[in-house]
Amino acid sequence: MKVYLDNAATTPLDKEVLDAMLPYMQNHYGNPSSIHSYGRQTRAAIEGARKTVAKLLNCSPAEIFFTSGGTEADNQAIRCSIFDMGITHAITSRIEHHAVLHTLEALEHSGKIKLSLVNLTPEGHIDLVHLEELLKTNERSLISLMHANNEIGNLLPLKKVSELAVKYNAIFHSDTVQTMGHYEINLKDIKIHFLTCAAHKFHGPKGVGFLYINGDVKIKPFIYGGAQERNMRGGTENVYGIIGLAKALEIAHRDMKAHHDHIQGLKDYMIDQLKKEIPGVKFNGACNENCLYTVLNVQFPPTENAEMLLFNLDINGIAASGGSACSSGSNQGSHVLRGIGSDMERPSIRFSFSKYNTKEEIDFVLEKLKTFFPVKVV
Repeated sequence: MKVYLDNAATTPLDKEVLDAMLPYMQNHYGNPSSIHSYGRQTRAAIEGARKTVAKLLNCSPAEIFFTSGGTEADNQAIRCSIFDMGITHAITSRIEHHAVLHTLEALEHSGKIKLSLVNLTPEGHIDLVHLEELLKTNERSLISLMHANNEIGNLLPLKKVSELAVKYNAIFHSDTVQTMGHYEINLKDIKIHFLTCAAHKFHGPKGVGFLYINGDVKIKPFIYGGAQERNMRGGTENVYGIIGLAKALEIAHRDMKAHHDHIQGLKDYMIDQLKKEIPGVKFNGACNENCLYTVLNVQFPPTENAEMLLFNLDINGIAASGGSACSSGSNQGSHVLRGIGSDMERPSIRFSFSKYNTKEEIDFVLEKLKTFFPVKVV
């Protein structure tokens, strides 16, 4: 059996999504900027996709800008807010995705901003009291905090942070790459200036995402070269990717409750069985209702074969992760686990689930894990 439990890295493409994309890969190939019928056809498809996304988020289609993915969208939100909106102070956390953290660190290093790191609670949540202190003691700030951490799954209370941003006239950017398609986000109800998305996290294609820019925000283009995306991002649009993104998001919202219940059931079952079968097992992050239901970060008992654990899972047909896929190849360990004070001497594995996973697959993984930790503590 082969089991894929690395859905926080990427998800398999939904067949419905592929079916929606294929006509734009094979037959409808006009350049959306062309004025002839071929171009008008693909232009209409892009604008239809934009309307679909906007409707699902309860915002205006004019506030949705398609990008190559979450990293580009994060960079655009951060860099443009700083260069175009006069921001000189930014607030983030030490456990953000590197698309955010490295961008802000580079801007601090070049002297563009002062950067503050908000404190974390012992479970890894954002300390909202400290966040307000930082907002009080600094001039107009950029807050850049992710909705759900990609390694431990901790959820940020978007509404509370947005209220703080309004109170202190701050700009609020949230990376929602891990939560888009898994939670309802009503942008009429929550004041967020920038929000980012990547389609491949909810069974859409890779290489496409979007940036939501609140209509009150005025920034300059991030990529120059053409008038695409209403003069905000030059370059011929990824037509079939955009079609796939909109379809995947539509499916995710259509089936959201059923998928939530199914995946939460698998996660709860795995937690219960791990506690029973592997004494000493712990969990990184909140691991409760304040945690993304698709992610489970497990801290296993110390073992002399800790560095081989992921490899052993892999050779047994099980795909999981030691952290963010974007950091693969790094031998420094997870900056998120270090950031929350996790015991780095104990091996930690991130298991992340999707609608396609089954209880039989979880049982298979549990059986393999038991062979790596055979001695029970009495």
